[in-house]
Amino acid sequence: MVKTFNKDFRDTKIGRIPKEWEVVKLGDEEVAGLIMGQSPPSSTYNNTGIGLPFFQGNAEFGEMYPTPVLSCSHPIKITEENDILLSVRAPVGDVNIAPFKSCIGRGLAAIRPKGDKFDYLFLFYYLKLESRLFESLSMGSTFKAIRKIEIEKFRVLLPPLPEQKKIAEILSTVDEAIEKVDEAIAKTERLKKGLMRGLLTKGMGHKDFKDTEIGRIPKEWKVVRLKEVADINKESQDPHREFPEKKFLYIDIDSIENETGAIRGAKTIIGREAPLRARRLIHYSDVIMSTVRPYLKAFAIVPREYDAQICSTGFAVLSCKERILPSYLLYMLFSNSVIAQCKRIMVGAQYPALNKSQVEEIKVPLPHLPEQKKIAEILSTVDKRLELLRRQKGKLGRIKKGLMNDLLTGKKRVGLET
Repeated sequence: MVKTFNKDFRDTKIGRIPKEWEVVKLGDEEVAGLIMGQSPPSSTYNNTGIGLPFFQGNAEFGEMYPTPVLSCSHPIKITEENDILLSVRAPVGDVNIAPFKSCIGRGLAAIRPKGDKFDYLFLFYYLKLESRLFESLSMGSTFKAIRKIEIEKFRVLLPPLPEQKKIAEILSTVDEAIEKVDEAIAKTERLKKGLMRGLLTKGMGHKDFKDTEIGRIPKEWKVVRLKEVADINKESQDPHREFPEKKFLYIDIDSIENETGAIRGAKTIIGREAPLRARRLIHYSDVIMSTVRPYLKAFAIVPREYDAQICSTGFAVLSCKERILPSYLLYMLFSNSVIAQCKRIMVGAQYPALNKSQVEEIKVPLPHLPEQKKIAEILSTVDKRLELLRRQKGKLGRIKKGLMNDLLTGKKRVGLET
């Protein structure tokens, strides 16, 4: 149970806290021990499991626990299970929990909470909440790092141990729910990947196949170039000149969520302030394909609310002709076959991209319209499931954030069983 208290608070150097809580420093020996990492000689590293698992920095970090890549046969600095691992080099402040006895390099420090003072899970959640404060204490203009002295002076809240455990239990329950959703997302993504591989190369119910320049496909299908089935970059507008005082929705590459086809961050812009790349006119059901780093798969179908709006010249706008459905074309753009073609023909090392003539020549398999519709419907059903799961994860994440802000600062208190 979570309760709200409006009294029995006191002022401290880090704000108002419940009167039963204390403020301590990580360097206080009675509450925690601090081990600064040190990298052993590289000759002691191995990937055969000899010695202890070796964590060098936050590159191995997960959401809560790190995953070792290397082992070390002669460790120098050792962390124990349930120590809190703190990233002390850029990015400073990330935290994880040591899953087992291991060796830590100079990119990490280990904080070992004293069991009679700190619950390790509570301390993990608290340091995660305050991770930005570590970054603000870091030194160095180009390569941020935090020293032992700054860690030792870092102030943390210390509720009574039973309350710490209850707070950690509540937050862990939310994390377990998030983990289950993550597992469902991963399972559904694997399902979609398998369906795409099968449906976009084998179709539905075919027995006869043929070899083509883009691989083996059903005998009834054709291979076509994009320019045969879609008009590309059909219309353009210059907001500066044509409607300087009118507002419009602008989609740039960052507006599209990679690999999902979701438009998340369109901007409302007035014509006179439009970026130079705001030139492509889009309409409902157009397919927009990022021509800049196309392997990142920033592709989408234009929904109704973006009809007659503007997108960046970093997209190719594909207006489908009668022979192809926009939904089928979108899934084909995501396919391994199309991405492989893009990688072969794109130019530029620093800014790899496709031009219009290259986009026009991309080849796709073309079933009859009824089969296109069935394929797109099956994949769309899976996408709807993924969207539902992602929204569920987002909701749980917001719940967790709110609980962390309230419970770890004492704004709201947990009811303890007596």
